[in-house]
Amino acid sequence: MFPNTTSTVPLDDVAHIIQVALTPVFLLSGIGTLLNVFNTRLARVSDHAEHANELLRADPDHADAAILRAHLRRLRRRTFALDGAIALSAFGGAATCGAAFALFVGALRDSATSTALFVMFGLSLGCTVTALGAFIWDSLLAWHGLRREGNLPHSGKK
Repeated sequence: MFPNTTSTVPLDDVAHIIQVALTPVFLLSGIGTLLNVFNTRLARVSDHAEHANELLRADPDHADAAILRAHLRRLRRRTFALDGAIALSAFGGAATCGAAFALFVGALRDSATSTALFVMFGLSLGCTVTALGAFIWDSLLAWHGLRREGNLPHSGKK
């Protein structure tokens, strides 16, 4: 029923493979949490942009309209940063899954997979670090906008 049931692989080697495979799983869990944070933040930015557009459609005076347009430009940059963070995190998660898969396939085939494993796990870490950088960019854009522009006007007409 099972091929080669008289295993030539010692139990310690199998346990080591499982232990090593857990590292990408923990990284994948962290990446999933980051994706949740990034998506929540993107939803809030989207809601904020919708509100700013509603205020702009209410035909505000010239000064308020300029503030709203500047705010919308910053929100577009934030959306770009968060889209990048989400895409990079998803790609990092896929690379992490690929690293775990390569580890198991390499153990089953008894082939040299160290290069593929190194590349995929390194790619995963690189994407995750870059995604965090994009998230920091979004945070800086948000903070800079609050300091520079202050609160948005609450209604279209004064």
